Amino acid sequence: MSIVIDRWQSTSLSGAQEDLGESGQGSRGAGKKTASGDFNRENLITIAEWKSPRPIALIEDHTDEDIAAALQLASAPATPEALTVAVLTALNGVGSPMASAILAAIHPERYTVLDFRALESLGIENRPDSFAFYVAYRKACRELAEKHGTTLRTLDRALWQWSKERKKVSQRVGSCERRAG
Repeated sequence: MSIVIDRWQSTSLSGAQEDLGESGQGSRGAGKKTASGDFNRENLITIAEWKSPRPIALIEDHTDEDIAAALQLASAPATPEALTVAVLTALNGVGSPMASAILAAIHPERYTVLDFRALESLGIENRPDSFAFYVAYRKACRELAEKHGTTLRTLDRALWQWSKERKKVSQRVGSCERRAG
């Protein structure tokens, strides 16, 4: 695992800032705005589009007041962890993976993204859609990040990239086998 993280940090980090929106745009920019009190629809949609555009129409159905209330409660540092996820998943179109992306954009030092690629890298094929699973996953990711001296966000991107590269290799091997057969 350490090699994957080290390789990701040294070769891919500079080109992978798009999702973070270091210039103030993108999901991280929207997360920073939300963390500083801008609880608007645009910020939520920006983060949601980064994670998955599929549920946007469902999220758009909510009133500005509902969105603001959910973001305000979820982003407050004093809000208990269980409530942060519960209030976000109460919004139509927001399941545990989307809630994790919203929380990771707002508080990247505390939360990580629940994603099938990262889970695949850890050998998890079927994930339950539950808060308890996310808590256990986040705890395991924190421990891995600490062990390897990196951030939750860097760990998440390294796991995601490893899964993606592994899939590419698998596809190339399959293609070679078909041609040889």
